[in-house]
Amino acid sequence: MPKVVIAGNWKMHKTQREALEFLQDFKSHLEETPDDREVVLCAPFTALAVISKTLHGGRIRLGAQNVHWEKSGAYTGEISADMLTEIGVHYVVIGHSERRQYFGETDETVNLRVISAQKQGLIPIICVGESKAQRDAGETEKVIIKQIQGGLVNVDQKNLVIAYEPIWAIGTGETCESEEANRVIGLIRQQLDNPEVTIQYGGSVKPDNIDEIMAQSQINGALVGGASLDPAVFARIVNYR
Repeated sequence: MPKVVIAGNWKMHKTQREALEFLQDFKSHLEETPDDREVVLCAPFTALAVISKTLHGGRIRLGAQNVHWEKSGAYTGEISADMLTEIGVHYVVIGHSERRQYFGETDETVNLRVISAQKQGLIPIICVGESKAQRDAGETEKVIIKQIQGGLVNVDQKNLVIAYEPIWAIGTGETCESEEANRVIGLIRQQLDNPEVTIQYGGSVKPDNIDEIMAQSQINGALVGGASLDPAVFARIVNYR
């Protein structure tokens, strides 16, 4: 069975102080969390090192929110896989819709970042998803298949997580119906060579819908945005029933 991975994406939130305050509260909620659930916090770059020291020897895995495809060079504002692994990062989010929308990310650059991450031992969380206009036009399947095929060229599918995040449900409070999310994630799985790839759902995941989401046959986890900023709220999601 694919591993269950519940990841919180903090985006551009939390200073180092705020991150440590979060952890102090959050870790106390994990005592009854089943061992087969991987818990990941994807924090801003400035908080990664201090979080890593706090997590040393614990069960929470550390994730970053982006990585460049080169080991070094004149790439102002970017960060390399070596820089991330040096401070204990295990996962990295790649191709989030906000990166695609605001920073020009493409399927081609997603692919380059994924390959670079894997070479240095990071586990990429590749995000795919359609916009409201694309869904309304009946293009969901075409868009998702294109993103998967473009993003996975020469990628090791044994070291990979995919997150299906319908763009129209991110931060809007509008959640894709769990049965429909399951259908699309099943479609994604059909495009893969490895049926054991963990595929998450993301998009307005909350305590009141996580149980239904995780009850679906094709869904192996969640990529959680705003609801991951509160330790008690995120703990309820991690400890879904």
